[in-house]
Amino acid sequence: MKPEAASKGTWLHRIAMRLFTLVLAVLVFWVLDFLVGDIRSIPGPDYTAIETAHIEPGLTAKRDGLVERIGEVTRRIESLTEKQRILGDSSGNLRQTISQLLELQKLGLQKSVAFSEAEQANVTASLNLFLENQRKYQELSQTVSELLEQRQSLVIEKERLERQIETQRKPAREEYDALVRKHRMKLAGMQLVLLLPVLAAASFVIFRKRSGIYFPVYLAFGAAALVTIAQVVHAYFPSRVFKYVLIGGLVIVVTKLLVHFIRTIAFPKAQLVLRQYRESYERFLCPVCEYPIRIGPRRFLFWTRRTVNRTVVPNDGGAQSPQEEPYICPACGNAVFEECPSCHRIRHALLPHCMHCGAAKDIASDAPGRS
Repeated sequence: MKPEAASKGTWLHRIAMRLFTLVLAVLVFWVLDFLVGDIRSIPGPDYTAIETAHIEPGLTAKRDGLVERIGEVTRRIESLTEKQRILGDSSGNLRQTISQLLELQKLGLQKSVAFSEAEQANVTASLNLFLENQRKYQELSQTVSELLEQRQSLVIEKERLERQIETQRKPAREEYDALVRKHRMKLAGMQLVLLLPVLAAASFVIFRKRSGIYFPVYLAFGAAALVTIAQVVHAYFPSRVFKYVLIGGLVIVVTKLLVHFIRTIAFPKAQLVLRQYRESYERFLCPVCEYPIRIGPRRFLFWTRRTVNRTVVPNDGGAQSPQEEPYICPACGNAVFEECPSCHRIRHALLPHCMHCGAAKDIASDAPGRS
């Protein structure tokens, strides 16, 4: 009875299967990321409440009051400074006006021209206004100086309060950091509790059903869970821990792959052995040891797996073809071509069916090196 051959489908079906496997992996990753995001949005500790519990009542309010008073004093200083600037400009203009009037009066005296009472009154008024501005300027300077001293004392008091608050804030910050670390570990644990069963189930099904028809579905779930877990570990664990977790995971994966390939070579499955034999026959090499099958026109040629397509075969029509006589590999002693027990014609000794009558042969039990 002929074994059932697995259908590979057309190239379009194979490309579509790989594409939709990738799309499914992305969709599953989004779903898991949404779930992880909901867990990540759980609120953590409140720093304001922790700080309020550690800092002495009234200190913060007193500090804020000092900050407000310092702001008010600063604004008054700026306002008085602006008034000083205006008075200074006005005094400068009056000084210039008085100088001009005195110069005119001096010129009038030199020419024996007397000043009128109105002109003399203007000089007197300008001089009185100049002196009044100077007096106001000095008063403003005195006030600004007092405000600067007041602001300096308020700043010193505020700095003293801030040092006192900072001393009391340090244990609050330490407690908050400890609670944040505990909260992050809690979130990481909740996310891993959600993701690890998905990865474990997908991994179990992948290794158990890797030859099944729904293997791409299991692979998509496993890949999405693995990437999401890697993001969670990278986000919540220190870089040193993540480094060891990553290296440990890679060591496990590489070890698994190495053991798998070693077992595949040491205990090959019938399908893999059949593929190896088929490829060797296609290249005219012994399926067991890959020694060239030198019969017929290839009797005196040499080739390898890579050079077989470039080897020119001479056309000696009198020589028999390789399928017309039994052939034993001279390197390993295994039969390469043999007589078919059904039609008694020459067939491939290490392929499951006769090319002439289709008679089946159990390659799994007769293959060299397999029990």
